[in-house]
Amino acid sequence: MALIVQKYGGTSVGDTDRMKNVARRCIAAQKAGNDVVVVVSAMSGETNRLLKLVAQITDRPSEREQDVVVATGEQVSIGLVAMAIQAQGGLATSFLGHQVQIVTDSIFSKARIKRIDADKIVEALKQKHIVVVAGFQGQDEQGNVTTLGRGGSDTTAVALAAALKADACEIYTDVDGVYTTDPNVCPAARKLDRISYEEMLDLASVGAKVLQIRSVEFAMKYKVPLWVKSSFTDDPGTLVCEEDKSMENVVVSGIAYDKNEAKLAISGVPDVPGVAAKIFGALDAQNIVVDLIVQTASKDGKTDLSFTVGKTDLVKAKEVVERVTKDINAGGVETDGDVAKVSIVGVGMRNHSGVAAKMFQILASEGINIQLISTSEIKVSCLIQSKYTELAVRALHTAFGLDKAPAAS
Repeated sequence: MALIVQKYGGTSVGDTDRMKNVARRCIAAQKAGNDVVVVVSAMSGETNRLLKLVAQITDRPSEREQDVVVATGEQVSIGLVAMAIQAQGGLATSFLGHQVQIVTDSIFSKARIKRIDADKIVEALKQKHIVVVAGFQGQDEQGNVTTLGRGGSDTTAVALAAALKADACEIYTDVDGVYTTDPNVCPAARKLDRISYEEMLDLASVGAKVLQIRSVEFAMKYKVPLWVKSSFTDDPGTLVCEEDKSMENVVVSGIAYDKNEAKLAISGVPDVPGVAAKIFGALDAQNIVVDLIVQTASKDGKTDLSFTVGKTDLVKAKEVVERVTKDINAGGVETDGDVAKVSIVGVGMRNHSGVAAKMFQILASEGINIQLISTSEIKVSCLIQSKYTELAVRALHTAFGLDKAPAAS
């Protein structure tokens, strides 16, 4: 008997008919001889609806109280899915995050899981129940409700799979796997049969929406076989797994983009030790994640510093940076929310030269200016004007040969 953790996103439980479909899938998996734990998100659009209610009250909400509000979406879903299973003749028990002791840190709205007490789940499985767990939520050491950030149900599912030593974790969504890029932007995008943890981690980090980055981190750390499948078809999907030699033959495996980027540029920064630490330390103290960073060469003891943050953090980041620039006697702070990050990812980059140069040439040939650049062993990212995003993705997809399936080795 295998233990399978399945996760269903908001579109998969978007209405009661779809919840009944989820129930059928869970029961079928159990009848095939598996123990089944199912993690569900809030119904499609529900989290946004709840956030709009928060915004109608205040534009600077307490993140603790906001978590209390938005965590309620998953409570509705798990109760309805458990009842749908029961209505179809199955046994099911639902649990909220605090009931199965998904313990997190206290960083509200983007908490990280510290540990899971799976005893209640194990006991329910022994009684042949399908266990339905609320994704996206947990509680901190003080008993406060916390949420894990957008896509957090993926992380809940993989963390549960790791804690339970599950044989597989299946992420069900409205797409049938991981594609070479967003099919909505590039019709030539292809579904991948397999992709390495490392590639998926980088794709998730640079904007691919199919999996949350922390879910891939968990899967990679604990070697959890991770499948991405469609809730609406029987397609086998994409397996996210450990890298093998054949994957190195493909130079670029995928192209991602992220329009949730904003740029801050500080002029006249004193070029002395400790200044960068002050700037980014202040941002870190506010739990603001910084992405691309570029510093110009020093001139007359001054330099310019540019970096990106998530667009939702722009207002808070600007306030922080303006305070620090006064302390360090820097010049002004300029912001730009009309930017996007386009990235190419592939483990094959390790063994092939000239990949970054080719990317720059392709963008230049399309008249697209590069504002910031970041590279790693298997990834190259460029910050460009947002309006050129789709053009850049399609051009890169074609130029790196992703429009066609790779030749069999």
